[in-house]
Amino acid sequence: MATATKSRNKKRMLKYTAASADRHELYQLSVQNVESEIDFVDETYKKLRGKQASLLREDFCGTAATSCEWVSRRSTNRAIGVDLDAETLEWGRTHNLRKLEGDAAERVTLLQRDVRDPGPEGMGADIVLAMNFSYWIFQTRDELRAYFRTVLESLDDDGMFMCDFYGGSEAMSEQEEYRKVNRHFTYIWDQHKYNPITGEMDCKIHFKFPDGSEMRNAFEYTWRLWTLPEIRELLAEAGFEDVTVYWEGTDPDDEEEGNGEFEPTLVGDADPAFICYIVSQKKAKAAPASA
Repeated sequence: MATATKSRNKKRMLKYTAASADRHELYQLSVQNVESEIDFVDETYKKLRGKQASLLREDFCGTAATSCEWVSRRSTNRAIGVDLDAETLEWGRTHNLRKLEGDAAERVTLLQRDVRDPGPEGMGADIVLAMNFSYWIFQTRDELRAYFRTVLESLDDDGMFMCDFYGGSEAMSEQEEYRKVNRHFTYIWDQHKYNPITGEMDCKIHFKFPDGSEMRNAFEYTWRLWTLPEIRELLAEAGFEDVTVYWEGTDPDDEEEGNGEFEPTLVGDADPAFICYIVSQKKAKAAPASA
């Protein structure tokens, strides 16, 4: 299955062991593909609005890799990253912001705050992102609706909220998924425990290395496994005027694999495991004729 993984990062990597590896670096290499993610975000906004976005807010930003990718695209781009974890934010400053060229790092603002209260610095964004299913930390309808409402209120008039989602029958299974990352280490996605009555699930990320060593419980999450209809309904209840699912197409050479292209639709395939994007507009507008 391919649940909480969207990428196969091809960056050159050193030989890792459990003792020498950095969990944040491993996460970025195995889970995130910020280049393709920002491609989707940038292109979708321009297609729907007929102009380029400039201010992006990354909720649950972690190491702010996505924010850094955003500001590297254009000199007019600015990013705000919001996360509660001070250690992770500091890691992002040291390992991601410092690698940016020119004045790009000055165009990234990192805030140690609750995403439900981003403060005045987090207002007026063209785009707010909540990726890697991080918003599933809110486990009741009231909590999640309230978060969506604060996002809506913080957006610019033409603003959009973009998040990802994974589902399918395998998302309810207690199982582990193994995937080698460029033969340098193995990423293990562990759907450790699932309660079908409440929807609460405990998930973990482990890493295994060629020398046989393991980094267990590198990351741990307690989420609610939401359904896609529930998320769409809550976004609408929060006040978004247009909530659209972008579904991944099929690789013509392998019908069991996606092709990396996401298109708006109301009809999805009954895949046992899928990932999609949800784009919610503050104000629904017809795309300009030139888009």
